[in-house]
Amino acid sequence: MKKVSDKYLFSKIHTIRNQRVMLDKDLAQFYGIPTKILNQAIKRNKSRFPIDFMFQLSREEENSLLESSETLVQKPQRLRSQIVTLETPVSNR
Repeated sequence: MKKVSDKYLFSKIHTIRNQRVMLDKDLAQFYGIPTKILNQAIKRNKSRFPIDFMFQLSREEENSLLESSETLVQKPQRLRSQIVTLETPVSNR
């Protein structure tokens, strides 16, 4: 896994529903795997994660992220099915 700076990592954390979260695509990128593979692994291993580990964004939350994030504005079609994970790293759970 390549090393990433704290500044870069913190730029990928958003506050939604009063929770600090990361988008699934950013977490997958951090681990160097495709987003689809990350989501499949989490779904296959549901019992290993807390129920509130991830949730799907509402349309209003998607719009809010689009307005506040330059990276998301570049790919709005991907946002429709955007899933977020709580900020606490998987290894700390």
